[in-house]
Amino acid sequence: MKSLRIGAGAGFAGDRIDPAVDLARDGNLDYLVFECLAERTIALAQLSKRQKRSPGFDPLLRERMEAVLPLCRKNGARIVSNMGAANPRAAARETARIARELGLHGLRIAAVGGDDVLRKVRRKLRPENRGIAQEQLVSANAYLGADALLDALRGGADVVLTGRVADPSLFLAPMIFEFGWALDDWNLLGQGTAVGHLLECAGQLTGGYFADPGYKDVPNLDTLGFPLAEVDENGEALLTKLESSGGALTIRTCKEQILYEVQDPARYLTPDVTADFTGIRFHEIAPDRIRVRGARGTDRPRDLKVSVGFYEGFVAEGQISYAGPGALSRARLARDVLASRLRWIPAADLQLSFIGVNAMHGEALSTAGPEPYEVRLRGAARHLSEPQARKVVQEVESLYVNGPAGGGGVSTSLRENIAMDATFLPRSSVAPSISFEVA
Repeated sequence: MKSLRIGAGAGFAGDRIDPAVDLARDGNLDYLVFECLAERTIALAQLSKRQKRSPGFDPLLRERMEAVLPLCRKNGARIVSNMGAANPRAAARETARIARELGLHGLRIAAVGGDDVLRKVRRKLRPENRGIAQEQLVSANAYLGADALLDALRGGADVVLTGRVADPSLFLAPMIFEFGWALDDWNLLGQGTAVGHLLECAGQLTGGYFADPGYKDVPNLDTLGFPLAEVDENGEALLTKLESSGGALTIRTCKEQILYEVQDPARYLTPDVTADFTGIRFHEIAPDRIRVRGARGTDRPRDLKVSVGFYEGFVAEGQISYAGPGALSRARLARDVLASRLRWIPAADLQLSFIGVNAMHGEALSTAGPEPYEVRLRGAARHLSEPQARKVVQEVESLYVNGPAGGGGVSTSLRENIAMDATFLPRSSVAPSISFEVA
């Protein structure tokens, strides 16, 4: 039976590069997939491109490509990634430039576009849409599916760079292409989507996000390796990692990851299929070797989800530390001073909390905690006006000499606030595009 080896090179934009290099060198891969694009990531990339602060693709593109392109070319692995972000064509041109610098001539790089649907969403926008005005819109990107990548693979692309593509679709596309799966064979697509979903967060599957000392111990987390899957043409897969790498790939890590960001395991909606994960079974073949089977699927959704980013003013943040006897009492006094000085900010837009005490779960779950020897007060506020938001920063800094005794280590920041929402567009109104660069 034909099989395919697919490795996970990244699980988010800022992921470590060394595990991907290990897979490219020692994984005997057919494909190395870098999943680097969260919802806010692409909105920020669109904003940066619009303001001419960057080309709009992943800032680690060059570093990653320099590290893995020679290895993938040598070992015959193709690269698939959404590092194109807001500008896949520019990312493809940059990758071709890098390949030439490395002496990798003849490399074919495909750019997959068509996910940018900002103009369509502007036309669709109505005043009742969460009160979002036209001028607030920053980005609108449709989630393309695996079918958008197929022409790139058929065209012999050694590297495929996309914008917004659903995470598991990046892994599913090579399966469809290599195995010749029909785009309406829902059970195969459901099983392939399950494999993609397991791999998409890279180190989460091998214990990175799983680790909890004394409860869920993971060995050698400092050398955490990323997973790979050996997929059969019937969609079943063996999940594993390099023996030399740290971490752990177990039934427990697989169970946590298959439920990650899944609201209804019986109806996991993707652009390719409505996947049903309720019948999935994991079997441990050997340490760090897990067989997965049993996912199914039904017809894909009629519409495509669209991630919408919009400008929502500024977020101001300031922090100050108190230590020694009475640290929490002094921090509480500083909080009360800030609350009074910032009373002109609506309560819903102001957060005053103590890091390490109540910042995560609030007062209700924190009152029984022990008195800390040191505490850090955090004040954060959202405001549409930059000058008004800046006043929050100034008030925190003023606590050095206008607040309780012993405050120190002030840090402040002021940044544009990009909020996210979602809408839907008919599949027929979104047209993927393909272009090629040759090194």
